[in-house]
Amino acid sequence: MNILPVTTALLLALTVAQKGFAQAAADDSCLNETATQVWINEAEFIMGDNALYQEEGPAHKVSLDGFWIDAHEVSNSQFAAFVEATGYLTVAERTPNPADWPTDVPENFLKPGSVLFTPPEPGQAATNWWSWVPGTNWRHPDGPNSSIRGKDNYPVVHVAYEDAQAFANWADRSLPTEAQFELAALGRRDAVFPWGGNELAPHGQHQANTWQGSFPQHNSAEDGHHGLAPVGCFGANDYGAYDLIGNVWE
Repeated sequence: MNILPVTTALLLALTVAQKGFAQAAADDSCLNETATQVWINEAEFIMGDNALYQEEGPAHKVSLDGFWIDAHEVSNSQFAAFVEATGYLTVAERTPNPADWPTDVPENFLKPGSVLFTPPEPGQAATNWWSWVPGTNWRHPDGPNSSIRGKDNYPVVHVAYEDAQAFANWADRSLPTEAQFELAALGRRDAVFPWGGNELAPHGQHQANTWQGSFPQHNSAEDGHHGLAPVGCFGANDYGAYDLIGNVWE
C-alpha cells in the first residue's frame, strides 16, 4: 500500500479521501479543507540524532520510496465514521480482563477507562501527572462527564495502537513506519523542528500546540490553546503536513 496515514495518540494523520467521512462544522475548525493528503518524495536522509535523547540514536542513513501521508491528525468526525460503520469498541471502552492483570490490582482499574493528564497537587511528586479515570475514552476525552460535542475537527484521543491499526485497515491504508514519519516531519529540511531551525518559538511565534509555563503544574496557554486544538491550527511544514509535533500526547 502506498497511502500511509499517521494517527493521533494514535499518532498523526488519517484523512478523508474515501469512505464518506463527514465534514465538521466550521466553528471548530482551523482548516477550510480536511480531506487532503500530501506526497512525500523518495529520499535518502539521516534518521535519528546523536545529540538529543539517547533513544533517538544512533543517527543512520535511510532510503525510502515516495509515499502519501494524510495532512493532519485523525479527527473525531473521521473516527466516528469508522465506529459507526463497524461498531468498533476501542480498548478504553472494553472491560479489562482480570487475567491480564496482577491479582492485587485495584478494582477501580478493572473498569473501562483511560489515563488523564492531571497536574500534581502540592506535595506530590512532580512526575506524577497521569491519573487513571474510569469512563474516559475517545467519546469522553476529559472524563466520563465530558463529550466531543462541537469538537468534530479536534484530534481523536485515548486510542490504543490496536485501535489505530483497526482504523487504518478499515480505511484501506496502513500506519507509517518510524522512518516514514520522521521523513515527513523533517519537511525537506535538516532541522530540529518541522518548520525549520532549532527554535521552538522563533521570534516569539508559537509554531505548535505545546506546553508553556511551569510544567506540569501550570500551562499559561500562550499559544492560544489550554489543551487540545482543532487539527491544523498552526502552519504546515514544507510538505504541507500539519501538527507533526504537539497537540496530542503519543
